[in-house]
Amino acid sequence: MTQEQMARLLTERGVRPTQQRLAVYDYLLQHRTHPSAEAVYKALVVHHPTFSRTTVYNSLHALVKAGLVQELSLGTEEKHYDGDASLHGHFYCCGCSQIYDFPLQEEAINALQPDGFKVYGRAIHFSGFCSACGKAAST
Repeated sequence: MTQEQMARLLTERGVRPTQQRLAVYDYLLQHRTHPSAEAVYKALVVHHPTFSRTTVYNSLHALVKAGLVQELSLGTEEKHYDGDASLHGHFYCCGCSQIYDFPLQEEAINALQPDGFKVYGRAIHFSGFCSACGKAAST
């Protein structure tokens, strides 16, 4: 996605497309590792020395509020962020601390929603051991 496309998308979602917000959003789109806010800050401050932690946290908050980024609380001390706002689930490995995406079917998720309720958010995540850590633990 180009800078212009990102700026247009932020504007459509009611977020002013500042240089900082565009840099944070671009980083999340380019790095699908579900980084923490601190990891985003450390990666960006190398190229943008004027960025502060507060700037990164505020940018992340604005992007989450606009529905462009997912904030993940997966049983770790810090929150992680996902630039893929499409419907998908997450698996947190307790062994290697990696976060993996997995597909979800819209129809199956909709069938789980309670009748008569207005749903504003959906999050499905699992935790356990990934295949590599599970094999290592069983030997």
